[in-house]
Amino acid sequence: MGFRSLAAAAGRRLGLIGDAVIFRHTLFSLPFAVMAILLETAGHPPLKKVVLIILAAASGRNAANALNRVIDADIDAKNPRTADRHLPSGRLSKKALLIFAGILCVILVVSAALLNPLCVILLPAAAFLIGGYSFSKRFTWLCHYWLGVACACAPMGSFIAISGRFEFRYFVLAGAHALWVAGFDILYALQDIEFDRAERLHSIPARFGPKAARIIAVLSHCGTVAGLFMLPLFWDLSWIYLCGVAAGTAMLAAEHIIALGKTERHIRIASYSINEILPLVVLAGTVLDIYI
Repeated sequence: MGFRSLAAAAGRRLGLIGDAVIFRHTLFSLPFAVMAILLETAGHPPLKKVVLIILAAASGRNAANALNRVIDADIDAKNPRTADRHLPSGRLSKKALLIFAGILCVILVVSAALLNPLCVILLPAAAFLIGGYSFSKRFTWLCHYWLGVACACAPMGSFIAISGRFEFRYFVLAGAHALWVAGFDILYALQDIEFDRAERLHSIPARFGPKAARIIAVLSHCGTVAGLFMLPLFWDLSWIYLCGVAAGTAMLAAEHIIALGKTERHIRIASYSINEILPLVVLAGTVLDIYI
């Protein structure tokens, strides 16, 4: 096999892996990580740290999702909605995803080591949160909030990478991020209520029913909005940033209205499509506020 054939095969395999871990969903956390960098440096971050933080955030997120696919492979195979995913359908092997996750974990560890000692010290806690999420649905309906906290490692990690310490204000943005992820993950889980109950898997929709789950998701996103609107109390942000948050709030409201459609398409748009754009909108408001 020639070099071109090998390169083409490798490209196809990487494409499958990227599709399996839904690489574009890095947008759920990366904009908030960048936002944290800009806030803590007043818009003048050191380039080396920016590169290392982005590498750490992106590698951590995608390693986590690769592991999640491996851990949930048997569950996905039983669920008609997910039976066509890459592992159950045989398009990818567990070995390929584990190798991919291992490489990304190395990148994460090296990036953390090059940032500061506190980032390295906190790696086991991050690994517990990220790795433990995949098992959490097996024993607690709080799994959505576990996922939110795990994703919030991105902005919290950015703050710590810049300052080398914890501060109360960091928890405001990280908390808003965690509640945002938990809220739309609850909406996503509406699709699997009957399956989760039959397989004794835990989720808020399976535990409390769809109506209560929607209310809990709304309350979670109210917490997100409150946290984002509080940021000017801790950083020098003006009406420009608040306009970005207001736009994000309108998107959250639209998300919950669309999710009332109940079909898989409605839920996917509400929980995925809108939330791929929302953090970019909030980040844009932050960037414009800082640099204009």
